[in-house]
Amino acid sequence: MNFIAIIILCTICVDFILNLVADGFNLKHLRSELPQTFQGVYDAERYRKSQQYLKVNTQFGWITSAFSLSVILVFWFAKGFPLLDQWVRSFERGPVLTGLIYMGILMLFKAVLSLPFSLYATFVIEERFGFNTTTWKTLLMDLLKGLVLALLLGTPLLAAILAFFQYAGPNAWWYCWIGVTLYMLVVQFIAPTWIMPLFNKFTPLEEGELKSAILSYANSINFPLENVYQMDGSRRSTKSNAFFTGFGKHKRIVLFDTLIKRHSVNELVAVLAHEMGHYKKKHIRQSLILGILQTGLMLFLLSHFIAYQGLFNAFYMPQQSVYAGMIFFAMLYAPIDFFVGIFMQVLSRKNETTADQFAAETTKDPLSMVDALKKLSVHNLSNLTPHPFYVFLNYSHPPVLKRIQSLSN
Repeated sequence: MNFIAIIILCTICVDFILNLVADGFNLKHLRSELPQTFQGVYDAERYRKSQQYLKVNTQFGWITSAFSLSVILVFWFAKGFPLLDQWVRSFERGPVLTGLIYMGILMLFKAVLSLPFSLYATFVIEERFGFNTTTWKTLLMDLLKGLVLALLLGTPLLAAILAFFQYAGPNAWWYCWIGVTLYMLVVQFIAPTWIMPLFNKFTPLEEGELKSAILSYANSINFPLENVYQMDGSRRSTKSNAFFTGFGKHKRIVLFDTLIKRHSVNELVAVLAHEMGHYKKKHIRQSLILGILQTGLMLFLLSHFIAYQGLFNAFYMPQQSVYAGMIFFAMLYAPIDFFVGIFMQVLSRKNETTADQFAAETTKDPLSMVDALKKLSVHNLSNLTPHPFYVFLNYSHPPVLKRIQSLSN
């Protein structure tokens, strides 16, 4: 085992242990007494249920993570990577097609192994706590559509990256960066109109008090909005949400039908004001730019490691290849990705607070946002008292009590 292998192995194990510790802290931080802020909103039985939901998901996450770690280590040290490489090379299909086959088999292998855990989470855990509304037909259609999209959209991009690094020489990472950036921008434009409707039904909001209130608010902050859409989120879950997606004429504000069912007009306007706040404060553009820069950094580092024999030796690979180098580099890149991820989480929490403040100031009705957050927490069985270390590692939003406190000041 060389130095590169030791780094990767330590990274994988440290990540696993770190998350176990964070989970442990999170469970110990549970409080039997209901926070004063939620008195009269959360009844004792549902509050107890929310804590049980956290415990069950955490314990299931331990099993899933331990299984994934075991599979990676067994496949690695049983020399699965070179054995698979030897087999796909025997097809003699050229470096790009061979790479697509190699990476496709690994991704399929991972998907098949993770499927039972996904099914258990949906049809056992989510069912047990009253969230699941997914049918087997919906699940199978989602899997089929996801596979077709991966083949139609992912395969050409992956083939282009493999080809650039195979044939374009020292400038390959530049070409890849430009190509991936263009791909990201195109997907941002077409996703709301062409991709998302493949999985859910998006219906323009009917004329009435809610639509009038939303359009009136959008006009008051000079937010160009032609329509608001209702999504049939209830097809898969009773959980509620809202989101903003797309750019220009293709942007969409979307409300889950479950959200509309449970909230007042003022609360829904406050929720959408938060989403519009992300747009007005340029958070979406910021995230896209940071994502592009992160991609550039990753591709630049990849260009320096993709032909480094020490990286291949770490996985017992006698022959170098672009496709295997990409996979091995992804595992080596994990420490950088970990710290970048923490930075992105910190930034995201800051942006969420800013969007909350924007909603409160522009609607002049912070109490409606507070009421919406309370209802969302109750319906989604959110953890009201997460441990700070767990929040630091995993939360893209501030804990709900902190958000309510900020809105109440």
